[in-house]
Amino acid sequence: MGTGKSLKVRKSLEEQLIQSLRSLETGSVVFDCFEAALGAEVRIWSYTQPRYQKELNLTQHLPDCKGLEVRDSIQSCWALPWLNVSADGDDVHLVLDVSEDQRFGLSLYWNQVQGPTKPWWHRNLTGPQTITLNHTDLFPCLCIQFLFQVWPLEPDSVRTSICPFREDPRAHRNLWRAARLQLLPPRGWRLDAPCSLPAEATLCWQAPGGGPCQSLVPPLPPANVTVNKALELPLLNVHPNLCVQQVSSWEKLQLQECLWVDSLGPLKDDMLLVETRDPHNNRSLCALEPSGCTPLLSRASTRAARLGEQLLQDLQSGQCLQLWDDDLRALWACPMDKYVHQRWALVWLACLLFVAVLFLLFLFRKDQVKGWLRLLKEDIRAGRKSATRGRAALLLYSAEDSGFERLVSALASALCQLPLRVAVDLWSRRELSAQGPLAWFHAQRRQTLQEGGVVVLLFSPGAVVLCREWLQDGASTPAPQGPHDAFAASLSCVLPDFLQGRAPGRYVGAYFDGLLHSDAVPALFRSVPVFSLPSQLPGFLGTLQEPGDPRPGLLRERARLVSQALQPALDQLLKAPGDPGDPEDGTRDGT
Repeated sequence: MGTGKSLKVRKSLEEQLIQSLRSLETGSVVFDCFEAALGAEVRIWSYTQPRYQKELNLTQHLPDCKGLEVRDSIQSCWALPWLNVSADGDDVHLVLDVSEDQRFGLSLYWNQVQGPTKPWWHRNLTGPQTITLNHTDLFPCLCIQFLFQVWPLEPDSVRTSICPFREDPRAHRNLWRAARLQLLPPRGWRLDAPCSLPAEATLCWQAPGGGPCQSLVPPLPPANVTVNKALELPLLNVHPNLCVQQVSSWEKLQLQECLWVDSLGPLKDDMLLVETRDPHNNRSLCALEPSGCTPLLSRASTRAARLGEQLLQDLQSGQCLQLWDDDLRALWACPMDKYVHQRWALVWLACLLFVAVLFLLFLFRKDQVKGWLRLLKEDIRAGRKSATRGRAALLLYSAEDSGFERLVSALASALCQLPLRVAVDLWSRRELSAQGPLAWFHAQRRQTLQEGGVVVLLFSPGAVVLCREWLQDGASTPAPQGPHDAFAASLSCVLPDFLQGRAPGRYVGAYFDGLLHSDAVPALFRSVPVFSLPSQLPGFLGTLQEPGDPRPGLLRERARLVSQALQPALDQLLKAPGDPGDPEDGTRDGT
């Protein structure tokens, strides 16, 4: 070797040997220079003749050309290039600053710890160079090697290597994206990657329906992953819900593959039981659920706790599949299909009970149900529109007491079952309070008449009094009887329509049997049809319906159903204590 190189190697070895011999207090030794490569590992083994029991072993790591001190003292290192790694967007530049006539070889390779190096790229170059790499080509184990020929006649070349991307985040992301997890039946698995992967592998349990895969520790304790090598899973039996999960220690990236899904089928709705044993052979069982491992026979409100006794019986009777067993722990997969079937059986039983109850109700109220079904059948045959698209009807009444309001509400609800769109202030209290009775009536009347609807005036003793007061006072408007009395507020618009002859076809009058006599209705309002309810319901409903809408038989059936809904509220009002309609108190018709 050259003088500079041999001097440096001899000096370093002498210092190490002298220091070791001084520690043994046996003297010193001086040796001549011998050949050694830069960056090599030299082992010196010294002993005496004849041999004594004590020997001296020394391992020396020689410096390479990357050290500044060696580079200045050894001539062959003078040609080492200055390497600069720079990034430009998605590109990475390797800038080699050497002399113009310097010849060298440049190699890119993957330095695999577990196995031989894997070459990727090699070029013989001369002079300064700039090598461009894409950022997707970077890996932590990607290294660069330079081969320089210092003298043309020297057979050996000066080699130096550098791995500049070991801590590059982009290189670690590329490595994780390139990694592939493979499952090898019956119980093997393999991780393929260009470099050693800083990750941990565990077994986990994947329940159907999504959710995270729950780690099983210690059936497969976390360990450093050996890439490109088939490994064996320590399982007694396989199950489609068992998965191999690998988590990167770099950015918590994750790979997951469930065991042999293609051969074992989809995920099963099985319950995983974890059996734990202590040194005294005491056992405890818990069921793995999304919320954690729930002890069997506990009072928790989970599926495993509710079925704890049944699962324990299944385990004791041998219906569960054992997946893992050692001195401290065992895993069992218990099928849950039969409990799911039992749950559906309860659902079907509940449905049957519901149908039975409906059938009994149908028997008790057979006539009314048949009537509504007949109406529905006739409407379908006639191609009628639904109730929400029928003719509009606006009900106006004087809010005298709660009993009369219940009667009006019963009438409105019954009319809604027909092809009518009913508007009444009882159902619009919020809008009535916000807009006021007069503004609310104006808006409802205009919309109803524009759509070809009809305004229904429901006369009562109080309404008759208001109408007479208005007629006697002329154009003056009577004061409203309450905050929601739309009838009093509407008289200023309703009465002019009757006085000017615009009411026919747009208004209909009605009063209730036993509450008012027909002669009590003011003569002005008899220019439109006025009906007594419920005795004249067929004519009343025929006027509300659009011309040619129902057939006579269908109209009578509708009238009967409306009468059945209206009569209980009317009877309750007539029998109320202190009712003015009683014989000893007079009548409500004012006659």
